[in-house]
Amino acid sequence: MPTRRQQYEARIRRRSALIAGGSTALVIAAVLLLVPMAPGWPAVKKSFFNADVFAKTFPGLLDAFLWDVAIFLWSAPLIFALGLLIALARDARSPALYPVRLFGVLYTDIFRGVPVILVIYLIGFGIPGLGLPRPWNSPYIWGTVALVLTYSAYVAEVFRTGIESIHQSQRSAALSLGLSNRDVMRYVILPQAVRKVVPANMNIFIALQKDVALLSFIGPVEIFRQAGVYKSLMANFTPYVGAALIFLALTIPATRYADHLLAKQRRARS
Repeated sequence: MPTRRQQYEARIRRRSALIAGGSTALVIAAVLLLVPMAPGWPAVKKSFFNADVFAKTFPGLLDAFLWDVAIFLWSAPLIFALGLLIALARDARSPALYPVRLFGVLYTDIFRGVPVILVIYLIGFGIPGLGLPRPWNSPYIWGTVALVLTYSAYVAEVFRTGIESIHQSQRSAALSLGLSNRDVMRYVILPQAVRKVVPANMNIFIALQKDVALLSFIGPVEIFRQAGVYKSLMANFTPYVGAALIFLALTIPATRYADHLLAKQRRARS
């Protein structure tokens, strides 16, 4: 039998859900009614929401999106590993390891400070310009390197936040039991830190999946470039809308799952 307080909270949640649903329905109805009344809507509909163009180009966009998925799949483990190494470098506490710590600081400052598109251009065009033989001049290789270097800096900071969130008393207690600093990090600190930062890292990897499209500027024919090819062939922007829908179909469920994990963490802390 729910208590009076639980019944009251349930009524508040139901009322909030009804208000949110009603306001959302009103906004959607207003958009559906008012936008078609704009003078330029027929031209916009023909250029961006052409059903025939969408049907012809969507299968090709899906095929091109496989390259986005492939680049993401081989980049993500490298980003995870390098980001963890940089975070450990920044956590180095021995005076003898100060150069390692300084390298970690400089790395995160540089690659978080430079826009990812600039890193892609500098590495994607600069290194192949050295005249390397095939396949070492491949834009897939150097585009992946650019993504890994940039996103590792963000992942490293997330890991460092997780490491620093573990109370110093746990480190001290483990050292008092005879564990070395290396074992303390491996068996005590890292297992807890990695679990804590899973939702934050998921959001970073969601952003990575979208930024894979930036590699199209240096050559790979993935979904963004393929949409551009179709746009040029058909003089129509509908392929870009199709590409956006494919990205949304992947990123929205992943975002909702990340939010679920964050909410679960908050409930566990409270």
